[in-house]
Amino acid sequence: MVFATQNSSGDATSPERGGKGAQWWNAIAPREHGSWSLAFEPLVFGLIAAPSVAGAGLAVAVVAAFLARRPLRSICRAAEAKERAPVVGPLVALGALAIVAFGGAVWVGGTAWLGWLLPTAAAGAVFLYFDLQAAGREGVAEVAGAGAFAWVPAAMAAAAGWESAAAGALAVVMLGRAVPTVLAVRAYLRAAKTGDDQSGAAIATSVGALVVGVALVRRGLAPTAAAGLLALLALRTGGLLVWPRPVWRARTLGMIETVLGIAFVLGAGLAWR
Repeated sequence: MVFATQNSSGDATSPERGGKGAQWWNAIAPREHGSWSLAFEPLVFGLIAAPSVAGAGLAVAVVAAFLARRPLRSICRAAEAKERAPVVGPLVALGALAIVAFGGAVWVGGTAWLGWLLPTAAAGAVFLYFDLQAAGREGVAEVAGAGAFAWVPAAMAAAAGWESAAAGALAVVMLGRAVPTVLAVRAYLRAAKTGDDQSGAAIATSVGALVVGVALVRRGLAPTAAAGLLALLALRTGGLLVWPRPVWRARTLGMIETVLGIAFVLGAGLAWR
C-alpha cells in the first residue's frame, strides 16, 4: 500500500530477539504503514456509523484476514519447508480466528447480509493475485485492496439491519475516501520521483466522489458532513497535484493522510449516528 516505503527485509521471518509473541508479530505485521489506515479506517467507520454485534464479529474476521496476508505470502514464496515453519503457526491461528469471528457474525446476524461481501471478495481476490506475485504495489492492486476494505461498511450496515440504499451509501462514501486517496498519493510520489504527471485519475475520482457525495446528501442517504469531508479530500488532491504542490517526504505525507483519515472516520461516522 501507499503512504510509506516498504521495509526491504523480505517476507520470510528471520530469527528475532524476544519471546514468541514478538516473533509472531514480526511474522504477521504488514511492513507498508499505509495499509493499516486503508484497512482499519473502514472498519472503525462502520462500527461507529452502524454498530452491531454481527458487525463487530465481521470486523474481527477482516482484521484477522488482513494480518494473515503476510504469512500467507511468505509461505507461497518460501523455497524450503524450514523457511515456511515460522509462519505456519501464525497463519493457522489467524485463519481460525477469522473463521470463528465470521461464524459468530453469521450466527448473530443471519445470512441475509452476506451478499454485500461479494464486492469485497472480488476486489480482495484481485489484490491477492497481484500480491502473491510480488506485485502488490502495482496501481491496480492497491486500488483493489483499498476498495475491498472500503466496501465492508456496507456489509456491516446490512448486518445491523439497514436498508439496501442506506447500506450502499455508507460504502460509497468510504470508497470516496479510499480510492482517490490511493491514486492521489501514488501520483504525488511518482511525480516527485520521476517527474511523470499521472494526476488525471486522482483528480477525476476525487471530483466524482464529491459529486456522488452531494447527490447522496440531497437524497437523504448521507449526512451533510460526509459531503463536506469529501470536499476537503478533493481540496487535498488539488493541493498535492495542481497547486501549490508542496514538497513532502513520503513519511510526512503518510502522517498527514493518517490525520485526515481519522478526521474522516470520526466526522462522517458520528454524523451518520
